[in-house]
Parts: sequence; structure tokens; C-alpha cells
Amino acid sequence: MAIAEEYRRQFQWRDWGGAFAQLPPLAGARLLDLGCGIGQLAGELAERGATVVGFDGNEELLRAARPHPRVELRRADLAALPPLDRPADGIWCSFVAAYFVDLPTLLQRWRELLVPGGFLALIEIDDLFAHEPVAATTRATLDRYVDEALAARRYDFRMGRKLEAHLRAAGFAPERSFVLPDREFSAPGPSDADVIAAWRARLERMQLLQQCAGAGFPALRDDFLAALARPDHRSGATVRGCVARAAVPPR
Repeated sequence: MAIAEEYRRQFQWRDWGGAFAQLPPLAGARLLDLGCGIGQLAGELAERGATVVGFDGNEELLRAARPHPRVELRRADLAALPPLDRPADGIWCSFVAAYFVDLPTLLQRWRELLVPGGFLALIEIDDLFAHEPVAATTRATLDRYVDEALAARRYDFRMGRKLEAHLRAAGFAPERSFVLPDREFSAPGPSDADVIAAWRARLERMQLLQQCAGAGFPALRDDFLAALARPDHRSGATVRGCVARAAVPPR
């Protein structure tokens, strides 16, 4: 299955309504959706009255987007966004922050894209692999992979818990922090078959995890998927969000 189709399927598993409820009023606002993917969330934000400019670095995802009259999608490197014709009232960024281990530095750049007092909303997973019960060898390999990803500055699997601190370090004033229910990442008990299928596809895409596990990857994959299907499955993973305001310079 193409990743764009996976994104469409997974959209229903997120509590986007709960996340949008944390945002300031959107009617008439100009928003940036950073890491917009196939544009579903940009469209949802536009339906709530905003005009949205979405940026993503993946051309394949942008080609798969379905156009919305109040959404413009552009290809760009999120670490080096082009100048805007005018600043935005707000920034939405979901499931992107963990790719930027030095997040405060990036957030300082993004702050310059906002009007004084503009808002930034970050949504991110925390502890993606914190699902039990799994074998001790599975847990040890997953922990090693998570640590290696952070050490190599590729990805921070524990970024969710750090959002508020990173926003403060970048000169934002956090207003609301929250945890969202999520059918794929944090629901306890046996996962549905479609959720397990999505996890299987995710694990099969993770080539660096496969390298870390070596010949033990099939056993790790099967053990992890079996844990998701068990009646006593429990998740320590959480989907976390934070809404913050850019500081207003003194007069």
C-alpha cells in the first residue's frame, strides 16, 4: 500500500477533534501547516474558517493531496522555509517535531513566521514502542534502536514529553498541554486487525530498525504484533500536544 493511502486510512484513528478544540478561534486566521503530508489536516483547518498554506518536503505526498479551495500546498524543506509574503497567525505541526532533535533551534526560526502573539500547535507521539507484553529480547532491541536514533540525531522517540520545555526554550509561552486518545498508538486491549496491519507495514518500512535487530527482526516483528493482539495488551505510548504563543516584543 502506498504511504499516501496509509495516511488516509490512519486519519480516522486520531482524535483530531480533540486537538482542534485546543486551538484559538480559526475563523479568518492565516495558518501554516508544517509537514502537511497529503493535506487532510490542512483541509480540516480550512473547514474551521482558516486560510492554510501547507508545506511538506515529500513530493509524492503532495501529489496525492486532494485540493481544497482555502488550502495551498507547497514543497519545501521545513528546516529552511522560504520567505512568506506576510506573517501567519498560527502554525500547526503534527507528528513532525520528533524528526528535529534540536527542536528549539528550529522553533526559533518558525517563530519568525508568526505575527507577534501568534500561536504554534505541536502534536507528537511519545514512546512509540512502549507496548507490552513483549519478550525481554524484543524490549532490549527496541530500546537500543531508540537510543541509537537519538544519538545519531535522526529521531527522538520521546519527543512528546519534551514539547513544552522545547517551546519555552525557543521563546514561546505554552498555554495548554494535553494528551489525546489514539486508536493506533495508545489504546489498551487487543488492537483491531486494521491497526495491526498498519503496524506491520510501519515495521516493514523501518530499515534501520531491521539493521539494528539483524537476523532477529522477524522474531521481534512477530512478537510485537502478537502483543498488540493480546487481551492484556497495554500501551505506555501517548499522543501529546502543546499550544503556545510567540512572545510579544516590548514597546
